[in-house]
Amino acid sequence: MSRTEIKIGGMGGQGVILSGYILGRAASIFSDRHATMIQAFGPEARGSACSSQVIIDNNQIDYPYIIAPNIMVILSQEAYNKFVPELASGGILITDEELVNPTALRKDIKHYSIPATRIAEELGKKMVINIVIMGFFTAITKLLEVESMRQAVLASVPMGTEELNLKAFNSGFEHGEKIIKEELETSVV
Repeated sequence: MSRTEIKIGGMGGQGVILSGYILGRAASIFSDRHATMIQAFGPEARGSACSSQVIIDNNQIDYPYIIAPNIMVILSQEAYNKFVPELASGGILITDEELVNPTALRKDIKHYSIPATRIAEELGKKMVINIVIMGFFTAITKLLEVESMRQAVLASVPMGTEELNLKAFNSGFEHGEKIIKEELETSVV
């Protein structure tokens, strides 16, 4: 699939916009692909609903708006309720299992969840939840190379936080790799 549409939803302050920025940067700067990002948020800086919409394509992107996201990352229950109906059939849904309770989960999508909040807290900073999710996203979707994502994370986070953010990314990535391995073993049995 050449064009991949991604929607990240959550609340202001969760790093939703930064996550979209990191994905776009990994694709366009570190993977020689094309990317666009559109962000939407309420007038409040924190606590209001927000989303980041990213398109990644091998070719130039003529239309920068998502039609039906192939991948959705959800970090709040409000975002789940509001955005999940938009997810394309056959799409991938990624959630934080401690912040989102997927009700009436659709049968036509694949759902993966991670205890991103707990992992971030174990690392000492709850605010790296979005970077944990980006590592998990990378392992689950295989959309972008892990090294491209690591470079984008390091280039996008505040100076002095690189080591913590890299640990967060790697923790999410390792959790995703473990889930993929378990999924493969289950399908073989």
